[in-house]
Amino acid sequence: MSILWYASGFSGMSEREEKSRLFDATDSLVSSDALVLFGATGDLVHKKIFPALYALAKRGILSKPVVGVARQPWSLLQFQQRAEDGIKSSCKIDDRQALIHFLSLLRYVEGDYNDPGVYLAIKQVLADSRRPAHYLAIPPALFATVIKGLGESGLADNARVIVEKPFGRDLASARELNNIAKSVFPEESIFRIDHYLGKEAIMNILYFRFANSFLEPIWNRNCVASVQITLAENFGVESRGEFYESAGCLRDVIQNHLFQIVALLAMEPPAYRGYEAVHIEKAKVFKAMRPLQPEDIVRGQYVGYRDEQRVAKDSDVETFCSLRLFIDSWRWAGVPWYLRSGKFLAATAAEVLIQLKPPPQKLFADSAPENGRANYLRFQLSPRFVIALAARVKRIGKEFVGEQHELDLLYKQSEEDMPYARLLADAMAGYSVLYTRADAIEAAWAVVEPVLKYHESVIPYYPGSWGPEKSDTLIAADGGWFNPKLE
Repeated sequence: MSILWYASGFSGMSEREEKSRLFDATDSLVSSDALVLFGATGDLVHKKIFPALYALAKRGILSKPVVGVARQPWSLLQFQQRAEDGIKSSCKIDDRQALIHFLSLLRYVEGDYNDPGVYLAIKQVLADSRRPAHYLAIPPALFATVIKGLGESGLADNARVIVEKPFGRDLASARELNNIAKSVFPEESIFRIDHYLGKEAIMNILYFRFANSFLEPIWNRNCVASVQITLAENFGVESRGEFYESAGCLRDVIQNHLFQIVALLAMEPPAYRGYEAVHIEKAKVFKAMRPLQPEDIVRGQYVGYRDEQRVAKDSDVETFCSLRLFIDSWRWAGVPWYLRSGKFLAATAAEVLIQLKPPPQKLFADSAPENGRANYLRFQLSPRFVIALAARVKRIGKEFVGEQHELDLLYKQSEEDMPYARLLADAMAGYSVLYTRADAIEAAWAVVEPVLKYHESVIPYYPGSWGPEKSDTLIAADGGWFNPKLE
């Protein structure tokens, strides 16, 4: 059985509804009066940020200068053409006036981030703007350089900084970057971005958990046998071989994207209606996670990865990772959480399965879990958003024989729902519920720290599979992996 409902999506909300969509804690916040894009000629800005800003312009809420900063010796016209090309490549231009308005807001500053003159030039272009938001769409190695430059030039005064992931590559580097950022900006002005948190489906996990009272009695170790989360892609690293060599699946996906989903599923109810309350409870989850050990993790590498451009011929970088995680809290003690992600898997999908325990007494001969699986709650996050509850139902007839069916809710998102549009609007408004706090970042790194260096070598797997067979062994005691259903 399926129930279909339509969401208004990001583009359909009024400004007031958008402001208060989760909590009523933004009334006293002051919006930024300019957006400065460092790395403005890069792929991220071209493919994601320009289309997101165009979406905001269509909604009529983007009216402040947008200053691009990069090393390329471009004219303003070239920068505007680059922006228009990025928008055309990602979405349909259906509001010409909004596009013209957006392009009119663009400014451009050329220069080296190590040159103090660049920051003086930005100041001149900002003119009367006094509360800019600085977005660092640049390689992580340059984060500290730009943050220090902003501080020394006075551009950090009354400003905000938006930092792209990865925020560090281990616990030590994350702490160092946090210390640098907090020496220039107050914590409430630092927005550590993870675009995954801006997805409507991820936000709905938080809403579904705490807007429905029927979940609370079963949402604990007494009724939940295990939890598994899959984020799979059916393509390889493509042109990102050099990046993947420096990151790998554990750093690139699991330590941030999947850990954030775990936190939303495992957190306690916030004590009050405010984004700070959400941050407090999410940080508690990370701090309660048991540090990983080599036996908790399986690393794989798809056959052909070493032939990708800018990849070492003897590379030991994982393109697949699965792990078993425990959260040592009152609610979740003893419940295993299984996470996996990888490139070149059998499908592109993201899904969460909360496996419930079977009834304590077997009253009917056929009520043993089919294939070892009892009732469950399933969240498919992509390519569609589905919430499904699997339950057994008796077949017609006098015998007490039944079968398991899913009752599902299908959530259809707006085509214009863009995570970056939501996140940029929130950052400029000072609304941080979808961003990550310093202590949570460091606590998450502490969980994976033991296996960043000490682990087994990668295991080859073939494209189109679900990863190495050893990954199946990791979860065998809890019924095996539930591979996403793509209908």
